[in-house]
Amino acid sequence: MELGLQLPACPTPVGSYTPTQRVGNLLYTSGALPVRDGELAYPGVVGAGLSVADATEAARLCALNILAMVRAAAGSLDAVEQVVQVIGFVRSAPGFAQQPKVLNGASDLLFAVFGERGRHARMALGTAELPLGAAVELSAIIRVTGRAEGQRPNAA
Repeated sequence: MELGLQLPACPTPVGSYTPTQRVGNLLYTSGALPVRDGELAYPGVVGAGLSVADATEAARLCALNILAMVRAAAGSLDAVEQVVQVIGFVRSAPGFAQQPKVLNGASDLLFAVFGERGRHARMALGTAELPLGAAVELSAIIRVTGRAEGQRPNAA
């Protein structure tokens, strides 16, 4: 990547699901955790032991894992036409209300990678717990080019 980013391998699901599901030209991702080299990089509760800066890096790492899922499903990041929506959960201490600031780590990365195609709608939610004790979890909806495998063109 031109930005000097290294995409990880597509994350392995931790349950009975697939990393992505394609419907037409929309690619839905499962939740991505801040995992690096198979290990959770950012466990903890934001606002109680984990700083906003660290949580922002966790969100950025989640976005890199989303990009790895997209690349694995679409064959290349060049297939991305638009990042439609990002949904993010931040494991938050009581009273913590900076979830949008945390998720800017992901949003800023997506904009840096795709430019205007990376601008997206977003939800930033606080929660008490996340899988594996992660600080952040993201999912996304991405519009990609081409037909999904097995998809038939519309009849005229």
